[in-house]
Amino acid sequence: MSDGTATTTTDLDVRLEKHRVELTGYCYRMLGSSFEAEDAVQDTMVRAWRSYDKFEGRSSLRSWLYRIATNVCLDMLTAGNKRARPMDLTESTPLAQAALSPRPDHTWLEPAPDSRVLPTTDDPAEAAVAKESVRLAFMSALQQLPPKQRAVLILREVLAWKASEVAELLGTSVASVNSALQRARATLAEQRRPGADAAVSDPLDEEQQKLLDRYVAAFEGYDMTALTALLHEDAIMTMPPFDLWLTGAGDITGFMTTMGAPCAGSRLVPVQVNGLPGFAQYKPDPEAGGFTPWAVQVLEISGGRITGFHCFLDTKRWFPLFGLPLHLEAEADEVEQGV
Repeated sequence: MSDGTATTTTDLDVRLEKHRVELTGYCYRMLGSSFEAEDAVQDTMVRAWRSYDKFEGRSSLRSWLYRIATNVCLDMLTAGNKRARPMDLTESTPLAQAALSPRPDHTWLEPAPDSRVLPTTDDPAEAAVAKESVRLAFMSALQQLPPKQRAVLILREVLAWKASEVAELLGTSVASVNSALQRARATLAEQRRPGADAAVSDPLDEEQQKLLDRYVAAFEGYDMTALTALLHEDAIMTMPPFDLWLTGAGDITGFMTTMGAPCAGSRLVPVQVNGLPGFAQYKPDPEAGGFTPWAVQVLEISGGRITGFHCFLDTKRWFPLFGLPLHLEAEADEVEQGV
């Protein structure tokens, strides 16, 4: 390979890589899975690299990559799989009947670190739309759409593409794109789910930050009275891979003091997840000492209360994805106190 070819290859790699985060966000919205999204983008990059000599430049490199990524996602969705939250699959369970029944990984809508799916932007309005479009409630509603409607809605309403651009990408007419968008909007209006009205400022306003500080103090202190004061009366708690979900502060705190009692004494580390505030939860490790990973928590907030409390428990998958350590050492004062 000549130096000129090597330079061209390197330049192409750099140009492709510039689009990785936004393409990952697009594929994540399409697929509902962090890991499948990363696989789809890698496939997109490989296809683009291999066929770049056929790219005639009639569209931008970005548009061309989105076309490839869309085709990759549509191929992955042909099996008809659509990811869900527990609220999409079962009725809320009273605490007295609570049972932890896991379902396979491919069942669940997965969390995503903001850094992997939200490209940086200097436009606050654009950043707000991007964050809203990866929140769990919106992502759950997206999964109810047929794949092509999903693509149309994301391209038109999240990424602000023109109808003519979407039509060209999908190889269809503007009328067909507009019709698909209208049907998608109607379905989303019917599919509104708990947490859909979660209102989170970017960055968090002072009241929201105080709410989170109080939440951390209540959770780490396992103070159920304080936690109850922070939860909306209709707050929801979910725990994928289990299909159980609970409604109301009484059942949530009741679960935490019974089946969830081993979480007492946990430590919370802030994470940015799905455009929402979240925490990596580490619970005490009685064997090795310190703290061991237990859950990635995603919080939905509205009206000064926590409306959604979602715990993703597959820590062997999630903690490395978020760049989180797989063990926390106890602080010196905790060791002295035997915590």
